[in-house]
Amino acid sequence: MALEQVNSIIKSIDSGQIAPIYALMGEEPYYIDVISQYIEDRVLSEAEKGFNQIVLYGRDTKVEEVIEHAKRFPMMSQRQVIIIKEAQDLSRTIEQLADYAAAPQPTTVLVLCYKYKKLDARKKLLKAIKAKGVVFESNKLYDNQIPEWIKKVLLGRGRHIAPKAAQMLADFLGNDLSKISKELEKLSIVISQSQEIDAALIEEHVGISKDYNNFELQSAIAKGDKVRAFAIAQYFANNPKNHPVVMTIALLYNFYSKLLLYHSLSDKSIAPKVLGINPYFVKEYQTAAQIYPMKRVSAIIASIRQIDMKSKGLGTVPLAPKDLLQELLLAIFN
Repeated sequence: MALEQVNSIIKSIDSGQIAPIYALMGEEPYYIDVISQYIEDRVLSEAEKGFNQIVLYGRDTKVEEVIEHAKRFPMMSQRQVIIIKEAQDLSRTIEQLADYAAAPQPTTVLVLCYKYKKLDARKKLLKAIKAKGVVFESNKLYDNQIPEWIKKVLLGRGRHIAPKAAQMLADFLGNDLSKISKELEKLSIVISQSQEIDAALIEEHVGISKDYNNFELQSAIAKGDKVRAFAIAQYFANNPKNHPVVMTIALLYNFYSKLLLYHSLSDKSIAPKVLGINPYFVKEYQTAAQIYPMKRVSAIIASIRQIDMKSKGLGTVPLAPKDLLQELLLAIFN
């Protein structure tokens, strides 16, 4: 949804429908940066920017100064652009912008980059911006939404990615959209449009082993392949920087939580929607459900919680990643 909103805002800017004030807010900074950077790069020509574009930071400015800048007229240009980065640092006084937002200078484009927080919907400022400008709320994606996001971003660039490859990227890079976007940009450059991005290409260009990664570990565990699972865990132990144990614990906790939910479904055909997974991966849950009965899954989840506490040094002496991984697999397979 957020990606579609971003594209809509960018299309409006390209067509000349530029609002006098933008409130870009929310927990996910990536989209806020994308929109503000687009405005910074595209609204004014290079010749106009010198006198008519200002970038301020919330911690270094005051609301009164922002209003003063916003009320000025542009010089030899139709518009001026004022971007307030880290506007959340003005949270105590930002409501003072409400009167200006209610009657903004039509030749000014004021952009508030209000990261990790939201403006109060009950107060005047946000109501005024909704009436006169554009409000964009950037929410964090859940981990299970990342592979689909990767697919959509690449489709927008005329590229296709295999479900396994998208999952590998999500598992390896986490939910840092900025980091993922840079990798996708690199892939879009080095891989032709006619090629589907698969696990081998991910290994070659991103540096993720197609044989030793969290995706393959989950697959081995789902099939009950002890030898393969322990081999991957050993690889992780030898490469802790690229494979932090906390990520592996979180991944397996998520997997078994979904497996427990899968067991509870009377109608397995709705599994992809309920579990929030690509239909491509349903077979993995079907296989795992046969190997791990519901009662066993509950016990494994309890064990993973205990190992997670140990990984954080709670109530025990912290264990080395190798020992934690071994204990994790022993809890699963014993």
